Amino acid sequence: MLRADLLNAWVMRAGDDLDASLAATPGPDPLNSGKAAWATGVIPVSTSRPALGLSHTMTHHEPRTQLSTHTVENQSEPLVGVNWHGGDAILSSAVARAGGAAHADRLNAFGAEVGSERVQELGRVANENPPRFKPFDRFGHRIDEVEFHPAYHELMGLGLSNGVSSAAWTVDEAGHVLHAALLMLMGNADAGVCCPQSMTYASVPALKHADWTGDWIKGATSGAYDHRFLPPDQKSGLTIGMAMTEKQGGSDVRANMTRAAAISDDEVELTGHKWFCSAPMSDGFLTLAYEGEGDAPALSCFLVPRWRPDGTRNAIEIQRLKDKLGDKSNASSEIEYRQAWARRIGEPGRGVRTIIEMVNHTRLDCLAGSAGLIRSAAAHAVWHAERRSAFQRRLIDQPLMREVLAELGLEAEAAVALAFRVAEAFDKAETDPHEAGLARLLTPIAKYWICKRAPYIAYEAMEAHGGAGYVEEHPLPRMFRQSPLNAIWEGSGNVIALDVLRALSRDAGAREALSAELDAVRGAYAALDLKIHSLETMMMTGVGETDARRFTETAAHCFTAAALIRAGLEPAAEGYVARRIAENATTLGAGGAKIDAEWLIGRAGVSA
Repeated sequence: MLRADLLNAWVMRAGDDLDASLAATPGPDPLNSGKAAWATGVIPVSTSRPALGLSHTMTHHEPRTQLSTHTVENQSEPLVGVNWHGGDAILSSAVARAGGAAHADRLNAFGAEVGSERVQELGRVANENPPRFKPFDRFGHRIDEVEFHPAYHELMGLGLSNGVSSAAWTVDEAGHVLHAALLMLMGNADAGVCCPQSMTYASVPALKHADWTGDWIKGATSGAYDHRFLPPDQKSGLTIGMAMTEKQGGSDVRANMTRAAAISDDEVELTGHKWFCSAPMSDGFLTLAYEGEGDAPALSCFLVPRWRPDGTRNAIEIQRLKDKLGDKSNASSEIEYRQAWARRIGEPGRGVRTIIEMVNHTRLDCLAGSAGLIRSAAAHAVWHAERRSAFQRRLIDQPLMREVLAELGLEAEAAVALAFRVAEAFDKAETDPHEAGLARLLTPIAKYWICKRAPYIAYEAMEAHGGAGYVEEHPLPRMFRQSPLNAIWEGSGNVIALDVLRALSRDAGAREALSAELDAVRGAYAALDLKIHSLETMMMTGVGETDARRFTETAAHCFTAAALIRAGLEPAAEGYVARRIAENATTLGAGGAKIDAEWLIGRAGVSA
């Protein structure tokens, strides 16, 4: 195995300097195939061998078990060699119910690749070798580039080539259902690379607001990963980022101070800063800035490429990379626009309306990503409990542990069912008014609740492992650090809860969709009927800002139960109503209502 410093030095060398033996290595993987692959810059995916510099497998060959002081036994093993779609009853059935059955073969192939030891090792290495900011080259020229470990590039190639960013826009049916499933699967390899892939997917609706963005849309939906820092017309695939928030405003984007000076009708030069610029290595960024003079400037949306039309580097200066709690493989940054060239998308003064389409789609990804994390956490706990014993019994056979595992499975069923109800609504919104209204209201409700559940569920899965789940060699610490992100990104809890109230007050279609969706499950369970009644009472009497979280959480419980009932998952629906609505115990395993532990645990596991 190559030393990391030698590997990084090798990656940065020009193609002509590569060792001849590496250049002669057959196969498509650019990390193993020498200068031909690096000359193109397009990262295909190798399924036949590990990336250069990575250990061949996560399972060490013939480790010693008979030691001088003890024998190593009663230990679990890495959760690898499984199919995160074909071997996952929760996910695969949810995709089929939501209209995505035609994509089963595609998802099975991706699920097997994601579950392989090779890809799991890529995720570990990419997070242990985070990106580095390179403001200047060695001669002092300003370059503002980000350097990534080869494992990151291979993960990006894996996701983009399998359609994480493009599938929703390139298939004929159930595109957003397929996208949500692909994103969840990608998260099982590494959640960090999901960020740029998600934003690239979500940029497409916003880009459609201009008639000159066809090449950008084509690049964003190409299904190719081209890591080279070149003008977009020289690349086979593009990624799109977002830069909206500023230090003084945060979620209040109308407090922005960035200004646009007109060059032509829709071309401007931007001057200002952005406190959070996700994925600064992207080829372009959607951003907000004020244009026009006087007391009422217009807040407009612009696309800011990394390159100016004349082929020179645009004046987008990265100030630093954020040192984040999690999401370590992904670069997030602060940037400054110093008369950076940009072009308007949408109408002047309609910037929020334009970029909100990107925000809505990234919110789908927030809730889908957190649902995937919850589902993965449950699978890890069951996997470990099947392989570890205590007090002369396997953990999975211990009555109290079974209660906890069953509720982990219940949380996974609930989160996945609700997430795919939203994805299904996205797919049907264009032709079905009920689904359109439901998508507008259910997206923030589901985003609020699922994302807030993720940290607690990750912790419970970690506790089920004991101390072994707390050490960094296990995937759960990385999962735990990742778990708060989606609740913060694209609107924290208060912002999202207030968005729910705005949708209710301004959108009759959303109100009608809420009533119709819940009417369909009345009479199924008495406790659910009472919860629906309390929700309707709040709506009739008026919901103030201080009640926004209470209303949103109540709605989330009602819609989750409705999603489980609609899915025909009777044991999960019955358990959810009993433990989350009728009782609402504070911690997993603390409820008194009987639940079908055998069924819930059986579906919570994952296999090859």
